[in-house]
Amino acid sequence: MFVYILRRLLMLPLVMLGVTFFLFFLTQRLSPEMRASLYVQDPRQMGSLEEVIEKYGLNDPMPVQYMRWLKGAVKGDLGYSESANMPVTAAIKAYLPATAQLAAAAMVLVVFFGVWLGIISAQYKDGFIDNAVRFFVLAGFSLPIFVLGLVLLMVFYGKLGWFPPGEYSLASDMIVHGPAFKAYTGFSLIDSLLNLRFYVFFDVLKHLILPAVTLCIGSFALMVRVMRSSMLEELNKDYIRSARARGLSEFKVIYKHAGFNALIPVVTLAGIQFVRLLGGTVIVETVFDYPGIGRWGVECARQLDIAGVMGFSLLVAALFVLGNLAADILYTVIDPRIRLK
Repeated sequence: MFVYILRRLLMLPLVMLGVTFFLFFLTQRLSPEMRASLYVQDPRQMGSLEEVIEKYGLNDPMPVQYMRWLKGAVKGDLGYSESANMPVTAAIKAYLPATAQLAAAAMVLVVFFGVWLGIISAQYKDGFIDNAVRFFVLAGFSLPIFVLGLVLLMVFYGKLGWFPPGEYSLASDMIVHGPAFKAYTGFSLIDSLLNLRFYVFFDVLKHLILPAVTLCIGSFALMVRVMRSSMLEELNKDYIRSARARGLSEFKVIYKHAGFNALIPVVTLAGIQFVRLLGGTVIVETVFDYPGIGRWGVECARQLDIAGVMGFSLLVAALFVLGNLAADILYTVIDPRIRLK
């Protein structure tokens, strides 16, 4: 398994090279003045773009420019993000924790409800419960995520005033950015606990509920369908009939034997779903005014922030490869019969 993991990790640079080369090729369709933002480190340089173009050779052939950019990227220099008014690496460090926090909260809901509803749907196949679950899943999947987010925001914030948008309230913002608050991890939920600021913790949690639920409803439909299909396949196998013949309770048969074995395809889907949530929270973060990497990616694209778009794409590509690798490794934990080669 070590050789397999090593080989997959060695593939990561190749994937990154492919992504960066493709994006860099597309950026060549833009003028040198637009591409100069890739190399601007100080906003004051934007007034003298001709000097920047000359200094960094933006009129050179594309392969020469690409190798020059790649050399800087290897050193951690991804350019300056105009939309964030900071270097791209600093912007990723600033925005990624909020998105990771949101994606993790949504993923917990997706896995829990996806697995649970998938098992129940398979257990009562073609019955009222099965049809109700499938109807609910189909409705949630069909409803545009921005419509769902706006409806939830209108009801639970506009009408009831329970779950406001944003990452935290103004009072929590003053505490978080105060001199006594230390950002140990960058994750507001964790840092608030480490600083013993329980008001901030519950405030962040309150702001996290609606966007996490919106992501969950828009993402767990496939999880339910995969779990239901896998569960139905397991329930028709001989070892399940043998377990029932031995007098095991239906709870043990369903949840301990069939349910555990049915998780194998779900693990792969969970890894891909989590990466997709990390890179695809654009709409939800925009609707709920949540300061994450997805909303920053939108601003980069809207403002033609080439450096930001390149950095965002690199991050998503790396997360996708690592997420699939983590899912493959979890295979062996769930089913020891599987050997990664």
